Amino acid sequence: MGQKRSNLAVAVAAHTALLPLALLTLVPFFWLVTASLKRPEDFFSSMFLPLDPETGAVAWSRLTLENYSRLFLELGIGRALLNSIFLSSATALLATLSCAAGGYALARLKFAGRRAITITVLAALIIPPPLLLAPTYQLLYELGLLDSFTGLILPAIAPAFGVFLFRQATLQSVPNDLIEAARIDGCSEIGIFFSVVLPLVRPMVGAFMLITFLATWNNFVWPQVVLQTADKFPLSVAVSQLKGVYRQDYGLLMAGTCISIFPPAALFLLLQREFISGLTAGAVKG
Repeated sequence: MGQKRSNLAVAVAAHTALLPLALLTLVPFFWLVTASLKRPEDFFSSMFLPLDPETGAVAWSRLTLENYSRLFLELGIGRALLNSIFLSSATALLATLSCAAGGYALARLKFAGRRAITITVLAALIIPPPLLLAPTYQLLYELGLLDSFTGLILPAIAPAFGVFLFRQATLQSVPNDLIEAARIDGCSEIGIFFSVVLPLVRPMVGAFMLITFLATWNNFVWPQVVLQTADKFPLSVAVSQLKGVYRQDYGLLMAGTCISIFPPAALFLLLQREFISGLTAGAVKG
């Protein structure tokens, strides 16, 4: 009983100390939301909510959704949002499946050249991504995939990092005896992959899918290299184009930033358990 009380006291003390820090991390998000609801004349008049100059109280009537209505009704930000959702979701799903399949093949299948392919994957990890922009662009040009969603998705569905990550996850989490038992029972390699391997590496699947989704969602340079049609631009590019040359509408920019932040934040809240489990899967060897 004394040990339980001691553990409870430690937990309460830890949460009490961490609560102010947690609230402190929310301050920038609170400022972002309030800034997106301000009119241009109120943006610099107060730090957070607009104040009545006579009474000093919060002027709730001065908050407005005009910035959001302009984004969706006048500037067509909804199309860019749908583009980002489609590109990020498709890339995350295809990259997760292809990398998991490649990692499983390198970890458990025996075929000629497996060691050479593994070394090639490891060597590809040290290549800086910016060096691949020019050759990838040339390849897409030769294939006729410029200015298309396929040109954005195809180069991102089999990163070397993901293949090696799933190889290590398969080696640690999928016993070879279990795979052999499934083969004896007559299960095909595709059936083994979907019914045996993927459930066992589920934490890594969630973590990698979230990482890939966020990387695609925040991708800013590559869409501008591949795409030329404004209607195909993702949200990251569309928000950057809200900046004016001679005048900045900061409320509009903050509203666009809010729209770009909340979808991946919601996804992280849904997959945070798998994300943390996937990141810590290789921390302790058991």
